[in-house]
Amino acid sequence: MRPLSFIIVGSGFRSLFFARIAKRYPELFHLNYLLCRTEEKAERLAREQQIPTTASPELCQESSPDFVVVAVGRGDVCTVAKEWIGRGFPVLLETPAGETEEELKELWELKEKRGARIQVAEQYHHYPVMAAGIHAVELGKLGEPYAVSLSVAHDYHGASLIRKMLRMGFEPMILRGSRYTFPVRQTDSRYGPITDGSIKDQERDQVTIEFASGKVAFYDFSSIQYRSFIRSRHVNVRGRDGEWNDTVLRYVKGDFLTVEEKMMPYRAPRYQVLETEELKDICSRWNPILTLDAVQDEYAIAAMMYDMREYLEGGKEIYPLADALEDAYMFTLIHKAAVCHGDAVVSEEMPWHK
Repeated sequence: MRPLSFIIVGSGFRSLFFARIAKRYPELFHLNYLLCRTEEKAERLAREQQIPTTASPELCQESSPDFVVVAVGRGDVCTVAKEWIGRGFPVLLETPAGETEEELKELWELKEKRGARIQVAEQYHHYPVMAAGIHAVELGKLGEPYAVSLSVAHDYHGASLIRKMLRMGFEPMILRGSRYTFPVRQTDSRYGPITDGSIKDQERDQVTIEFASGKVAFYDFSSIQYRSFIRSRHVNVRGRDGEWNDTVLRYVKGDFLTVEEKMMPYRAPRYQVLETEELKDICSRWNPILTLDAVQDEYAIAAMMYDMREYLEGGKEIYPLADALEDAYMFTLIHKAAVCHGDAVVSEEMPWHK
């Protein structure tokens, strides 16, 4: 079985995740080119990352990739996706698929009317620490889940997790929320620890999402939670028969006796080929603190890329485009509710709901 070949359009922080995955799993993926805007940046990244780069879209097209990863700034994802769809290639989009309802509807129309092959690399449900709880929900250990409190991930990632945790399809929603600003001491960053004592104001969104079925989600997040030594992340999912709280599962068994389990990270068997020794080491140690680290992130993105083979060869959507668009739509509603300060935001029927 030959490796899947692909190009990456975009040269930012997220695009390098896909490049590293190709280097880590050469038997599964082959990076033809990473497309940069300028020759100068292409030469620099080729030298620093030891990967093939170019500033020529034509050279990328001539390399005949199996699919195109679109990893540009989120405001440009839809536009760049349309360009490469127009060139005749399947696309795997970095999240979100679009930032407006119009962009989301346009992508759905491209799929439905022009047969465009579009997938979205929403990876958070593949994090082993998240997958463990979602797997427990799918096994019915909690009974039917009816409430989620989520302070783990922002926007579309948060929406995707909420919908998976509640086993949610497409339902009308009513959202109410607020946005607050608080000072927070800086301790960590993408580039390492911060020890200068600096303080920054950080926004925090708190939104209640009520679904037509009666299920409810409480979204609570501030972006500093991604990189801070003094801000944690939390998840709580409740059903009739149990509760998932961070890394602990409590539920009632069939004999009506209660069980408390310390949840170990879960890796789906279909992705066993992607497991590294570093990932296995992280997953073998139970940690009572809910941690979403870069090793799990890379594994989760690799899982989305791995699923592209089945999609390209047989058309099976592992993470359906309709779900990706619903997650992105839900995040636009979360943003609206946060700035409406208590006023109700009501969802509308979208084309993919049908």
